[in-house]
Amino acid sequence: MEMTSGPSRPQDPVTWLASGPSLEELQAAYPEEWGAVSQRLRRASAGGPAELRAVVAEARTPAPATPGRRRPARQLVGEEVRRQMLLHAVKRVSFQVETGVREGPVRFNTLNGRAAQRLFFLRGLERRPVSMAAYGLVWPLLTQRRFLMPLVRPKGIYCFYSSALIARLAALIGDRACVEIAAGDGTLSRFLSDRGVNVTATDDYSWDHAIDYPEHVLKQDAKAALRTYAPQVVVCSWPPPGNPFERAVFATPSVQLYVVIGTNEHGSGNWADYAAQQDFEMTHDRELSRLVLPREQDNVALVFRRRPDQAPSTDTDPGR
Repeated sequence: MEMTSGPSRPQDPVTWLASGPSLEELQAAYPEEWGAVSQRLRRASAGGPAELRAVVAEARTPAPATPGRRRPARQLVGEEVRRQMLLHAVKRVSFQVETGVREGPVRFNTLNGRAAQRLFFLRGLERRPVSMAAYGLVWPLLTQRRFLMPLVRPKGIYCFYSSALIARLAALIGDRACVEIAAGDGTLSRFLSDRGVNVTATDDYSWDHAIDYPEHVLKQDAKAALRTYAPQVVVCSWPPPGNPFERAVFATPSVQLYVVIGTNEHGSGNWADYAAQQDFEMTHDRELSRLVLPREQDNVALVFRRRPDQAPSTDTDPGR
């Protein structure tokens, strides 16, 4: 699509797009691109759930490069503008649907806010292991409970861990060396460490715009962490959907157990790689899943155990 200059068009669009402009800023700078995105959204709405899922996948992933073909910079900028617009629009609609609030700010009232804070957090956004007994008593009484996850998700909080879940995971891991990949703020590793688990938290810090990474979370991407520590156990909470790094877990010879906490195939994890790998037996542990909170999220706990009759793959480089 040919892009004309506009009154608010940035002089350096690549740097500007990397800064994460808002939807309103994108619309002001590239109004003609917003017209194309609006049409795409209308077609998706008319096409049903499958088409909407395709739009979400399209918004999450930048367009891949075409081998042997170098596209003009203007075309690449236009594609990224449309992708970011689409992502903002999908997030905004999802937020409205999830909270039930179409206009205006979304806030807890005093009673709901205090109850949620005491149930899920120690202070600020520092999470606590949640008592299942307290959850069973307090959560049903929160009239604004549908606000919780939409409000905390932009800060990298996708779920809460019950004390019972942490105890079960600690028993499952035992005394084996464990690495958490894509650890975010390191909450899961912190809870496991408090239970005596030998766990190292790692993350590539790609969410440093939203997450205050604590010192115990080492700046290291998943593939590098697997090479460095050669762990027997790997845990990951809410890996991004379609991510490229989980396949390295299955290709790491030292790994005997991999535990994933997330949701369905459209919301987290690389389910294509889960199905393609052959060295591990995958189990959807429904008991563990019920201990991930809130339960309304369709939470999933997947446990991958290396098959005893399968030697580690030797034809796959975990560093790729």
